[in-house]
Amino acid sequence: MQTKESGDNQVKQPISFFWSAAPFAIIILLLGVGAGIYHLNVSVLLLLSAAITGCIALAHGLSWKDMEAGIVEKLATSMPASLILTSVGALIGAWMFSGTIPMMIYYGIKVIHPDYIVVSSFVIAAIVSTVTGTSWGSVGTIGVALIGIAFNLGAPLPMTAGAIVAGAYFGDKMSPLSDSTNLASLVTGANLYEHIRHLLYTTLPIFFLSIVLYSVMGRVSQSAVYVTPAKVQENLNALENIYQFGAMSFVLLIPALIVIVGSIRKMPTVPIMLFSAAVAFMIGLFVQGFAFNDGVNALVNGFDMRMVSAKIAQVGLTLQDIPADINRLLARGGMMSMMNTMLIVFCAFGFAGIASKAGMLETILRAITNKVSLNRGPLILSTVVSCIIIAFTTGASYLSLIIPAEMFSAAYRKAGLHAVNLSRTIEDAGTVVVPIIPWSMAGIYMSTQLGVSVIEYAPYAFLCYGCFILAVIYGFTGIGIRKIDD
Repeated sequence: MQTKESGDNQVKQPISFFWSAAPFAIIILLLGVGAGIYHLNVSVLLLLSAAITGCIALAHGLSWKDMEAGIVEKLATSMPASLILTSVGALIGAWMFSGTIPMMIYYGIKVIHPDYIVVSSFVIAAIVSTVTGTSWGSVGTIGVALIGIAFNLGAPLPMTAGAIVAGAYFGDKMSPLSDSTNLASLVTGANLYEHIRHLLYTTLPIFFLSIVLYSVMGRVSQSAVYVTPAKVQENLNALENIYQFGAMSFVLLIPALIVIVGSIRKMPTVPIMLFSAAVAFMIGLFVQGFAFNDGVNALVNGFDMRMVSAKIAQVGLTLQDIPADINRLLARGGMMSMMNTMLIVFCAFGFAGIASKAGMLETILRAITNKVSLNRGPLILSTVVSCIIIAFTTGASYLSLIIPAEMFSAAYRKAGLHAVNLSRTIEDAGTVVVPIIPWSMAGIYMSTQLGVSVIEYAPYAFLCYGCFILAVIYGFTGIGIRKIDD
């Protein structure tokens, strides 16, 4: 029987490949069938996966104390992102209170043609994320507005959400302001701007292919679900009765500008979001005329249509006169709206913490690296597979960059491949894959903000899987591969 050495946090003898791979196969099966087909609660499925993983680890000599330590370590790494999640909840509630997001929706409905809402969402999200360097901030702000426009125009929401996520991760991958872009160049030793230029080989073809697909598929899908002009005008009239636009529109943009400028200047995320929420709170009070108590509730519990009852009464309307679509559109945000997301994250890290502490991930990755040859194609394919395994296991984009970089950097040098090949590959298979994993923090965040499940939008987030497919093709054909002596 295997035992654990005193004071050692790992099992004495490595777990076999079969028992290391079993928990990952189980979690994929449970989430795919349970959540995807039977729509069971994801948190329960993750807890069940963690319990099964714990039993396997226990049978191989890992104590509960060590498993608990592994879970705590994983949760500790999630705290910065958890603070951001909570801040985003407050920010969205405040932006609804101030009219910032409703104004974007209002003018977006007027400007964007229904046939082009999907492709427009992709391009706009890509531009905003490239300028700001943040996918989360882009989806939580302009992404929420775009999905609202799509909802009002009757556009296909899963396709629109997939386009928004893909566009947001274009900037997350390509922007010199992005944390993941800087991290990928840092851990591989590649120059930042050489890394970005090398990313163009895989990213630009998929970007333009996505534009073509969204243009064609968006118009085909739109023809069956187009919302009548009368319905659109009814929603516009309702927004006009609730908020002050017109001459005040420039004031309503101030909270958004604060976030954009803060992102460009690389200022701390949480303080900038809270400052933007505070400014939006003041705009809601003095420009929109809402009550102070309602503003506080919007920050904590989200915007509620009951907050506008007194205001619309001044024009002879009641809440029953407001279209149900507007109610569903505006009633969102608040710090409490992120609690379910946090629960899923905690349960996911229960699984990840046990698997990591038991050395299961290490065993799988060791088996991969032992079989890797120094030939270009298999080496890049192995890097892609490793990134995806880590992304599926941990749900963390940073780990899917750092661990493969440490594993393969020496092999790339021995194969005569420049560091930019490795930095590009880990971004192609690490950074952009995480949002299409249902239990990852990014996937949970995107689905929460857009109101569309990961399983629904993932097939349409072409950039998120097109890049790593192209990376593998380049690896075997030699296209876009840079050697050390080039």
